[in-house]
Amino acid sequence: MKNLIIRAITGALFVIILVGGIVYKPISLLILFTVITALTVWEFTTIVNRNMHLHVNRFITTVAAAYLFVAVWTFNTNIMGSEVFIPYLISIIYLLVSELYFDRPDNIQNWAMTFMAQLYIALPFASLNTLCFIATPAGVTYYYWYALSLFIFLWASDTGAYLFGSWLGKHRLFPRISPKKSWEGSIGGGITAIAASQVIAYFVPFAETLSPLTNHLLWAGFATLTVVVGTWGDLVESLLKRRLGIKDSGNILPGHGGMLDRFDSSLLAIPAAVIYVYTIMLNIIH
Repeated sequence: MKNLIIRAITGALFVIILVGGIVYKPISLLILFTVITALTVWEFTTIVNRNMHLHVNRFITTVAAAYLFVAVWTFNTNIMGSEVFIPYLISIIYLLVSELYFDRPDNIQNWAMTFMAQLYIALPFASLNTLCFIATPAGVTYYYWYALSLFIFLWASDTGAYLFGSWLGKHRLFPRISPKKSWEGSIGGGITAIAASQVIAYFVPFAETLSPLTNHLLWAGFATLTVVVGTWGDLVESLLKRRLGIKDSGNILPGHGGMLDRFDSSLLAIPAAVIYVYTIMLNIIH
């Protein structure tokens, strides 16, 4: 019972902080996700160093990842131009070249995990800026609904998957990697997320020029893509933990594990959302 209360309190605070950070102001998005990026990369490099017996440079890798979020935010808000990425490029060169000066058998593995941290964690989080800052003829607009909806869909999917899976789950979705996930739970999670998308569609039209049907279909498509790709993201982290022989990626969130455990689905869902928004939604609107 105590663990359930701790889990509920942690989950509620997590949602409040995340929603507040996205909705309040662009600067709150910057602060919140710079910290989240740093904590997640630090956690990732810690577990691969410890469980794979590697020597990934945790400090530089983490600083580079956090800086990438700041750089993309600064670039998308038109505060700075492309020169803002120069320090990040310098850090990438350093992380490659520095391994030349260590005569150890794990150089290649260190490179692999260093750049997996950048591609798997830093780049998706940085891409969140692309969902939040939309270029218009009048300038750049901070529009938080795409990013906020993505997390709402993932949370709705998790809740629906748990309820439907507990009630009806019989057929394993991916037993080799995640024995507890079921097809019934995944489908139930998808239905729950689509239902949430229709509520959002009612209050938040993509554009006034769209018909109600088109608006609802676009939101439903967004939710469906988020759930499918988010499930893959969950499975990617499950495979990572299985190969590393760990149950949770960390313990920073009482009752919920680590940062990777909380953001595993979103790390794949964010890039997919960017693709969907910029190739389908905005093209239809314009």
